[in-house]
Amino acid sequence: MDAVIVNYRRGRRTQNTNQMILKPAETSSKADAETLVGKKVKWKTASGKEMTGQVSKPHGSKGAVLAQFRPGLPGQAIGTKAQIN
Repeated sequence: MDAVIVNYRRGRRTQNTNQMILKPAETSSKADAETLVGKKVKWKTASGKEMTGQVSKPHGSKGAVLAQFRPGLPGQAIGTKAQIN
């Protein structure tokens, strides 16, 4: 399933670079997002390196999810596509 990386998980003065908010293409509610918890997320860099993470929980009520990566993703990842398997 394709997903767009929306942003880092952040607060007013901080951002967590290893936690990303993703918007999967086929989810529109919190119930849909809860089915993705625990699935693997893969993102490819421009050089072809693959970085993996895991969906940890739903984010909000419109189907977005929170994924954790180790190490964190760079800022160039925002707005690009990732794969959820």
